[in-house]
Amino acid sequence: MLILAATPIGQVADASRRLADALVSADVVAAEDTRRLKRLASDLGVEIGGRIVSYFEGNEERRTPELAAVLADGQTVVLVTDAGMPSVSDPGYRLVVAAIAADVAVTAIPGPSAVLTALAVSGLPVDRFCFEGFLPRKAGERTTALTELARERRTMVFFESPHRTETSLRAMADAFGADRQAAVCRELTKTYEEVARGGLAELVEWAGGQEQGVRGEVTIVVGGMVAEARTYAPDDLRALVAQRQGEGLSRKDAIEQVAGETGTRKKDVYDAAHS
Repeated sequence: MLILAATPIGQVADASRRLADALVSADVVAAEDTRRLKRLASDLGVEIGGRIVSYFEGNEERRTPELAAVLADGQTVVLVTDAGMPSVSDPGYRLVVAAIAADVAVTAIPGPSAVLTALAVSGLPVDRFCFEGFLPRKAGERTTALTELARERRTMVFFESPHRTETSLRAMADAFGADRQAAVCRELTKTYEEVARGGLAELVEWAGGQEQGVRGEVTIVVGGMVAEARTYAPDDLRALVAQRQGEGLSRKDAIEQVAGETGTRKKDVYDAAHS
């Protein structure tokens, strides 16, 4: 079995009992940083029982077949990254694909997530969201990526390195508009946790005003595009109701559906349909 184990993004007390048990019982523990793994085990007061191997961006492609062979041999591999859930902008995806191809069970030990934590504390809509990971480093590619997202209605979550945060916020302000609401979440769950909220232009100023620059792990949450309100004339509403009726709806259901689709009061749609 392959176990993707979430690790704390800040407070070690957020680690689950299942994570500690898995580190003890696994045949192999694959870690993005073996030194951090050993420090985590020490903080949890456990001793890793199996073999420890490194599994990071530099050796992920080469090591995946090796770990897939271990899994196919019937052993249990626990995969951990420096913080959060493996494979979410971290090593892991290749190994999951290889395990599935080898008909090996894949499961997860859920736990801390910078994506969901930032989204929850941002104060922005959480009913629909998308995770966009890290923006491209090159200016042209970054601009293209943000331009494609300019009309995205869902709340967007990005990871960013601290030294690129101000540059990325400025590019977002250019692509999405200076007033688009956003939140910069840094050092989540840690001692110096900070959440800066406001329009993108305000956040550019906030980032530029940091004496030592933005520091720590950074997650940026940006509100989606808000559709401009449209006023529908009675003739338009009557035509929409007739169209829905032509599709098989009763007049009552057609009026209700048009009211929901257009954001118009049901009474106004009813009056238009009967005028």
